[in-house]
Amino acid sequence: MALAAVVLVGANARAARAEAPWLEASSEHFVIYAQDSQRDITRFSQQLERYHSGMALLLSSTAPVPSPSNRVTVYVVRSESKVRELYGEGSKYVGGFYVPRAGGSLAIVPAVTSANGVANWSMVVLLHEYAHHFLISSNPMAMPRWASEGAAEFFASSKFEADGGIWLGRPAQHRAGELYFAKDVEAADLLDPAAYESRKNKSYDAFYGKSWLLYHYLTFDPARKGQLTRYFELLRAGKGQREAASQAFGDFDVLEKDLGKYLKKSRMAAVRLTPDMVPAGAVTVRALAAGESAIMPVRIRSRRGVSSPEEASALLAEAREIAARYPDDPAVLSALAECEFDAGNDAEAIAAADRAIAADRTQVDAYVQKGYALMRRAAQAPDAAAAYKAARAPFIALNRIENDHPLPLVYFYRSYAEQGVEPPPLALDGLIRASQLAPFDHGLRMNLGQALLRAGRREDARTILLPVAYNPHGGGGAEHARRIVERIASDPAWKGEGDTFEGAAEEEAATPPPAG
Repeated sequence: MALAAVVLVGANARAARAEAPWLEASSEHFVIYAQDSQRDITRFSQQLERYHSGMALLLSSTAPVPSPSNRVTVYVVRSESKVRELYGEGSKYVGGFYVPRAGGSLAIVPAVTSANGVANWSMVVLLHEYAHHFLISSNPMAMPRWASEGAAEFFASSKFEADGGIWLGRPAQHRAGELYFAKDVEAADLLDPAAYESRKNKSYDAFYGKSWLLYHYLTFDPARKGQLTRYFELLRAGKGQREAASQAFGDFDVLEKDLGKYLKKSRMAAVRLTPDMVPAGAVTVRALAAGESAIMPVRIRSRRGVSSPEEASALLAEAREIAARYPDDPAVLSALAECEFDAGNDAEAIAAADRAIAADRTQVDAYVQKGYALMRRAAQAPDAAAAYKAARAPFIALNRIENDHPLPLVYFYRSYAEQGVEPPPLALDGLIRASQLAPFDHGLRMNLGQALLRAGRREDARTILLPVAYNPHGGGGAEHARRIVERIASDPAWKGEGDTFEGAAEEEAATPPPAG
């Protein structure tokens, strides 16, 4: 997971160059880029690693360490208003967000304070977003929205001890005002999405707070022991959300009354993990060179994704200006290649990527951007076979550098599929492996499900697509996946003929408590 402090693009980005130097702190699950002191960025990295270790311990997760490029990139901006600006439309209550992408997952949160003690709001947002990433990576089944948000709030309500220990599952004090004063949400609303949709309005409600309360209650209350596990088992068995909840938790009115009593308790349980239980591992810190520091704001905005040709053009102009001042910096050239690609300039993107690779053959992003540009050019090439073979080359080179990077595996498959050629079995195996490396990328799951369906592996396709189909944040992708799953069940002869979908990652938005 990579974390970077973000500053404004344009004039504000130039002003930021006079601020504190950028540092990189690298650890097993995080790469942190921040304008901070070496002491603070090291402590920050260690806290995040201990948080990861704590979640892994409590959830009995044995997920392998991700490859360097498959760590999450977390960008820390100056304020919640900047978070909302980067999020775009529908950001009124967003305090941070997470975008799961194979080889490029990112979270954007406001400025984080890594002092020991109870996590402040900005740290809570970051921990909330990483909890989503961890939960998706550890469990292929899509959790109902209340459980997903409730679990993220449960783990994010943490406290870091000076000795290296950590508290998890503490009361979510930042949701207290929401639970007492925001528009009420009942347990039945959480457990029956149709009921919630029929009642909700545009005003802020207590969905996040009530989700935390229900998850905390079901985790710690002795009278409800085992019910949460039973609920998830029923969902995995194919039960609907309301039916599973009714069988696991009983009468919803009784549950609502019990939650009310639980909320009024003067003390609540939490889990303290000692330092030896939550190892942080090694952290390596380096100072970024001048060019890499200068390009960082552009790189961050580009990674988030440009939303219009006009935005791509404006960002490219700044990238070119910085590249003119640092013409030999491989990090600058890699970022320039991405901006050129986003602006539709394939030849220029390839040229910038080649210069970056010539300066530093380990520049992973340069191989990716060159591959993207060559793939896009290949779609219009007169000799498709030769063009797609050329497009595979940078991804094959990247695979040699980082064997478990998922993107080379994805684009090896696509280089055949997009030219209308049956991908060889090795390519399909690679796509399966990519999904194993990046189970959180639901666009990749969609592509794999369709590939398996075309290959006649109907049950495998259904298994891969179910988490997409029932993802509460999935939008149109989830609806599309549900239609495929339903047709697999109703049409035994269908192998996906006529079905197309351009997979895209969904976004998880962490909502702060209302102001005031």
